[in-house]
Amino acid sequence: MINESKIITYGLIGKNLEHSWSKSYFDRKFREERIPGCHYENFQLRDLTEIKSLIISKPGLLGLNITIPFKEQILQYLDEIDPIARETGAVNVIRITRHDKKINLAGFNTDAPAFQDSLRPLLTGHDQRAIVLGTGGASKAVQFALRKLGIEYILVSRSAGPARLTYKDLVPGIFKNHQLIINATPAGMYPEVDICPLLPYNALNSGHLLYDLVYNPEETLFLKKGRLAGARIKNGLEMLKRQAELSWKIWER
Repeated sequence: MINESKIITYGLIGKNLEHSWSKSYFDRKFREERIPGCHYENFQLRDLTEIKSLIISKPGLLGLNITIPFKEQILQYLDEIDPIARETGAVNVIRITRHDKKINLAGFNTDAPAFQDSLRPLLTGHDQRAIVLGTGGASKAVQFALRKLGIEYILVSRSAGPARLTYKDLVPGIFKNHQLIINATPAGMYPEVDICPLLPYNALNSGHLLYDLVYNPEETLFLKKGRLAGARIKNGLEMLKRQAELSWKIWER
């Protein structure tokens, strides 16, 4: 019998993890940096209520990354919430500490600083207004970072609501004054690679920067259409790596 309590485990929870490169990233990190006794698993959950039984059944589980669609729902299960996570209203990292029979779950958001640090070098000074596609957990991290960078933004969602537009509202004229377009939705993510946000791509030009939080595939249809229109493009791979390293620092504390 394998003693589960002797295995140091980290992992990812979400509903559909086919797209994720987190496991391969951490497997490589543990191997190349010669970090012994650690491994990383994908835990695909049908419902977030399963998290309690997961944590109890894996006594060596010390940290989790969170992906779609649980970044906001997870808040109700936490004992502690980091200030950035509290302000964004979204969590993508959990640190699990165990003392006797007590389990403490602390939530953090590393998406926001990772996005901010990966975006900053790309800014030219002319891209001080942004369009953020999506209003979920990933979008909240993006909004936090944009506020820190002093960039104004408008939100776009499939459904109408206060302080946001719908995709039907995105007429070409809006893009004249909004040079930064950020896709914070899963549109175009593997395996649905033939999907992209519904934008008037012919309104884009070399003055625009398209940033897609999706990293699998490396060039989504959203980015491809932007590139063909002459825009600069950036995928979410650097953000993934940065948030993963920030996750590791949290777990190591």
